[in-house]
Amino acid sequence: VIVFLTGFVLKILKWARVPVPFHIPTTCGQQKSLPWIHYSKIENPAGTTGVVARMALEVLLFRSLFRNLTGELHEGPRMAYGWEKWLWLGAIVFHWSLFIVILRHLRLFTQPVPAFVKLINAFDGFLQIGSPHLLISGVTLLLAVLYLLIRRFYVPQVKYISLPADYFPLFLITAIASTGVLMRYFYKVDVIKVKELTVGLATLRPTIPDGIGAMFYVHIFLISTLFAYFPFSKLMHLGGIFLSPTRNLSNNSRVKRHINPWNYPVKVHTYEEYEDEFREKMISAGIPVEKEVEEAKETEEKSEGKE
Repeated sequence: VIVFLTGFVLKILKWARVPVPFHIPTTCGQQKSLPWIHYSKIENPAGTTGVVARMALEVLLFRSLFRNLTGELHEGPRMAYGWEKWLWLGAIVFHWSLFIVILRHLRLFTQPVPAFVKLINAFDGFLQIGSPHLLISGVTLLLAVLYLLIRRFYVPQVKYISLPADYFPLFLITAIASTGVLMRYFYKVDVIKVKELTVGLATLRPTIPDGIGAMFYVHIFLISTLFAYFPFSKLMHLGGIFLSPTRNLSNNSRVKRHINPWNYPVKVHTYEEYEDEFREKMISAGIPVEKEVEEAKETEEKSEGKE
């Protein structure tokens, strides 16, 4: 946990220090321009409200992934695009199931258990199937992570660009979900002793009760590995999404000039100065100039007279 918290905070601070030299929001839809032209307030936000709405839809509903298309090259050659929502569905089921599972586990670390945790647990097990009753989020989490893992093996294009860093977290989460399901429905563990251990860890007064079972310690080891690996992996998109300049900036670059606050004064050589310096050579080379030699001299004399 210490490695996770320390690594997470340091990574966020490192990203926060990175300069953003350009105004680079990635948008689609009509940009705000003339008053009588309707623009997309969420897809192409021009203010803070639109950015917040866009970020909320991105984080909670994966809006950009929902627009995912698949492309196939046919004879001709002809490129065909088709509907592709399975990745979006698998991703959103995985992330929301994982979030609900984490919230449910708060009952093992708190005494008394918060009311919202009890409510989540009640809704998650409303089917009342089996004893102990089936928790939907545990099953959907395992199915979703298996889909994401199989997809990396099955789809050639995805398999080609996949790295060990893409497979390892999926294997790890699959193992965590599997051991959790095994503990709940097959290798029963003493929940009272488990809570005694987890509450002790949360209050920094750990005790190790006897008879919990080896499967629980395997589960804890896998979770600890995930926590320690998290800050150094691609899983850090959890925090990185909020610091991405392609998402957290409004697209108002045509209205408001984006100037870096750390820019230092730069001595520039304007075109007027350039033309004054090389006017005669430009004229002799046939290059058009804004002012002829006589006109430039008159302008110079007028400016000297004013001084």
